[in-house]
Amino acid sequence: MAESTGKSIKVVVVTPERAVLDESADMVVLPLFDGEFGVMANHSPFVGQLGPGELRVKHGDETKRFFIDGGFAQVDKNVVNVLTQFARKKDDLTDALIAAEKTKAEALPATNEVERATKAKMAARVAAMGRVAKK
Repeated sequence: MAESTGKSIKVVVVTPERAVLDESADMVVLPLFDGEFGVMANHSPFVGQLGPGELRVKHGDETKRFFIDGGFAQVDKNVVNVLTQFARKKDDLTDALIAAEKTKAEALPATNEVERATKAKMAARVAAMGRVAKK
């Protein structure tokens, strides 16, 4: 078992379908929409908008990796709450899943500005999912 620093935080990741994660960690690295944000024990309260990317949960020398598709994070009293539409463990990001998501993104129409923005957002999501899967 990995050794802990003794100072831990609770990490809770929730999607509309289920709770994906609920455990203690030494550190959490969140993919904010404008860069990564690290949280350790006794961090000041914080609320931030997440972008699609990798969520890392560190406990001792072990790191668990997840893909999350944006949402919001709240840090308060040594608890990190992550609310997202989609979250998967790195190991669950299969080539088939990524290919299916890419096919969905490519099939979206792009006849106006809103549709082009939606299609670009979906393409960025698939690219982020692929990056997490390859780590």
